[in-house]
Amino acid sequence: MRLSTKGQYGVLAMYELARHYGDGPVSIKEIAAEQQFSDAYLEQLFASLKKAGLVRSLRGARGGYQLAKEPDQISVGEIIDALEGPIEFSACVGGPDGYVVQALCRLRDQEPLEGHPGQHSKYYRQPIPTGLSGSGKEQ
Repeated sequence: MRLSTKGQYGVLAMYELARHYGDGPVSIKEIAAEQQFSDAYLEQLFASLKKAGLVRSLRGARGGYQLAKEPDQISVGEIIDALEGPIEFSACVGGPDGYVVQALCRLRDQEPLEGHPGQHSKYYRQPIPTGLSGSGKEQ
């Protein structure tokens, strides 16, 4: 599974909020500077994340965004779903009916499968990491 820029930026932005969890709101400018992203693009992403109930915003001089839940209660999959819509097997989205399609759609609704490249991947359901530096290496 490859993530679009939207998904990648969204996960990394949420990682920044997770790193600062409990410290108060974090501004878009701070996140953009830390991750070297466009703050205008992040504003668009945060609108979707807010609509999905993953972040909340606070206005004012010390305003910004913070996680709406504890970091370990937000999965990477939720972030991707909020930004890109739920990941579906393409056959389940509107393909022709048939045995193989029905089997894939039933598979979609089962428990996560080890190493499967979709919403069943164990990584998709993992909480946001908090022990990484901006470069993606553990601290």
